[in-house]
Amino acid sequence: MPELPEVETVCRLMSRVLKGKKITGVKVAPDEIVLGGIPPEAIEAAVLGREVTGVGRKGKYWWIELDSTPWLFGHLGMSGWIRHLGADTIRLHSHGTAPLDDSTGEPKFLKLLFTAEDGEKVAFTDGRRLGRLWLGNSPAEDSRIQKLGFDVYRELPSAEALEPILAKRKVSIKGVLLDQSVFAGVGNWIADEVLFQARIAPARGANTLSHEEVQKLHDAIRDVVALAVEVGADHTCYPEDWLFVHRWGGSKGSSKIMGHDIVREEIATRTTAWVPSLQK
Repeated sequence: MPELPEVETVCRLMSRVLKGKKITGVKVAPDEIVLGGIPPEAIEAAVLGREVTGVGRKGKYWWIELDSTPWLFGHLGMSGWIRHLGADTIRLHSHGTAPLDDSTGEPKFLKLLFTAEDGEKVAFTDGRRLGRLWLGNSPAEDSRIQKLGFDVYRELPSAEALEPILAKRKVSIKGVLLDQSVFAGVGNWIADEVLFQARIAPARGANTLSHEEVQKLHDAIRDVVALAVEVGADHTCYPEDWLFVHRWGGSKGSSKIMGHDIVREEIATRTTAWVPSLQK
């Protein structure tokens, strides 16, 4: 699933390709689920002929700022992706190795296609239809954005500030990390990775973490997210000592990391990979 590093990557792409340009072409595929009942024509009318003045993001949500409202908001869902047509792109694990375009050169599972005044094209695709697109006036007025907690890339509190937040929560630390009203932008792979790097068992109650463990957790979140963003969410660039590198492949991925067994079980309603001999 696209998490903060992936969403930050596509936001930077949209800013690079579209910012400062007028949108001269818009194609919106009819989809009651992705569009939430909004007619495709409404999005086309809101965007066509407008200049892109910026691209924003908080957590896993993104938006395109235009020279007049409404603006376009979105979420990539479980497998949605945004790419600059004609340019190289990373691939999510969920994309597999199948071609991203059909025999005519059209992006598969196309939901939205922008053409800028210079002819450059940006496409939003989503094979599982779990992404979302909608219109709004600003992030400050959008209920989905306002429900989010701190963005773990741009707004991560200090370890000292995190301690009282975690001390109030008796549920598993994995569950708290996945709570977007607290840790906006963290998804399943980031939660598992930072807990592995911090050597904390995912089922531990959040309120049981010591001062030292909260500091390790804070540092792991900061470092994992920063590196993933730095490499443009290209998982082939992640270090060999990351759990991410070993959790995938075949039916369940590697059985060991650095000689230690990897266990996969459901914690906080999500399949969780962790290493009991290292995480306590």
